Amino acid sequence: MMKTRVHGAKLTLSAGMAVTLAIGMLAAGQTANAAQASVELGTAKSFAVLAGTPAVTNTGPTTITGDLGIHPAAAVTGFPPGTVSGTIHKGDAVALQAKIDLVTAYDAAAGRTPVTAVAGGTLGGQTLVGGVYSGDALALTGTLTLDGQNDPNSVWVFKAASSLTTASSSTVALIRGANPCNVFWQVTSSATLGSGSTFVGTIMALTSITMADSVTVNGRALARNGTVTLINDKISNSCSAPSTGSTKTKLTYTGSTAAAPGASITLRATLKTSAGVAIAGKTVTFTLNGVTGSAKTSRSGLASVVTKAPTALGTYPIKIAFAGDTTHAAASTTASFRVRTATSGQALPNTATLATTDLPGPGPTPVVVVGILLLAFVVASRLLLRASRTG
Repeated sequence: MMKTRVHGAKLTLSAGMAVTLAIGMLAAGQTANAAQASVELGTAKSFAVLAGTPAVTNTGPTTITGDLGIHPAAAVTGFPPGTVSGTIHKGDAVALQAKIDLVTAYDAAAGRTPVTAVAGGTLGGQTLVGGVYSGDALALTGTLTLDGQNDPNSVWVFKAASSLTTASSSTVALIRGANPCNVFWQVTSSATLGSGSTFVGTIMALTSITMADSVTVNGRALARNGTVTLINDKISNSCSAPSTGSTKTKLTYTGSTAAAPGASITLRATLKTSAGVAIAGKTVTFTLNGVTGSAKTSRSGLASVVTKAPTALGTYPIKIAFAGDTTHAAASTTASFRVRTATSGQALPNTATLATTDLPGPGPTPVVVVGILLLAFVVASRLLLRASRTG
C-alpha cells in the first residue's frame, strides 16, 4: 500500500513538473513565433510630415492631411499656397516628442528580423506578402504590389541600407486587404520620390525626403535629421489620430537650479491637470544645453532625469515638455540653470533626488511568475511525497 502511495506521489511530482515546464515553454514560444507587429510610432503617428533641420519647404498647392512638424528647427515655408488639415508644430514641445518617438520607431524598424534580401534592391515588378525586406539602395520603377492575403494585420518593413528612390510614374499597389498603415520604409540616408509617382506607407529617413512634382503619398514622410521638400504634392495620413486631448495640463519644475561644472544633477518636474490631479505614466522631456532626456511620471506625477551640468560657467535654459495624448493637452515650461563655482564656505544646492517609492516599477515578468509557480509546486510535491512515505 505504501509503495502504491509513494509511486502515485512520484507520478504527481513528475506530471506537475512537466505541466509547469510546458507552461514556461509556451510562454517563451508565443513571443518567438508571433507574426510581425506594426511599428509603433507614438506621438509621431498623427504627423503626415516631420522634419529636423533646416526647414520644411513647399512650392505650389501641396495638400497635407495630418499634422506637419519640425524640430529642432522651426522654419516652414510655402504654406500657403500649400494647405495643412492638421496642426503645424514649429520647434515646439509636440514636435520634439514626435521626433523622440520617431527615433524609437526608426530603431525598432531597423532591428526587425527575419530579413528577406531584395535582389539588387529592385522592387519593381514584384508582388510581396507581409514580412521584412532589405537591400543596399532600394529602387522602384514600375509597380510594386503588396499582397495582404486577406489579413488586414499583415505588416511590411522595408530596410534600405542607403537610399530609397522611386522613378517617375511608379506605383506601390495594395491588394487583398493590404493596409497602408502597416507599411514602413526605414531609410538609412535619404528618400527621393519621382514626379507623378504613387507611394504607400510611412517613410522614416535618417536624413532628408524629397518629392518631385505631383507625387501622391498615402502615408507619412518623416525625416529624422534633415529637410522635407515638396512640390505640388499630396500627402494623406489616413492613419492619423488627434494630436492631443482637451484636458488642460500644467508642468512645474522642481529640480536642480545650480551646480558646479560637470556635476551630477537631477532635472525634475511635476505633471498635473489644471485641477491639480497628478497624471501618471506619461513621458516628460527635459532639454539642457542641447541634451535631451525623458522619463515617465510616477503615481504622484513626478518625472526626473539624472544628467550632468554643462562644463562652462553661465546660465542655461531648461526646457520641459509634455507632448500630450488623446486625453491630455500638451504642456511646457522653462527654468534657468546656473553653472558656477562654489565660494568658500558656501555649498552649491544638492542634486534633487526622487524617493524610490515614488518611482514607477514594472511587475514580475511571465518567466519569473512561471519560475515561482514551478518552485512552489516542487516544494509542495516533495512534502506530499514525504508524508506518503511516513503514512
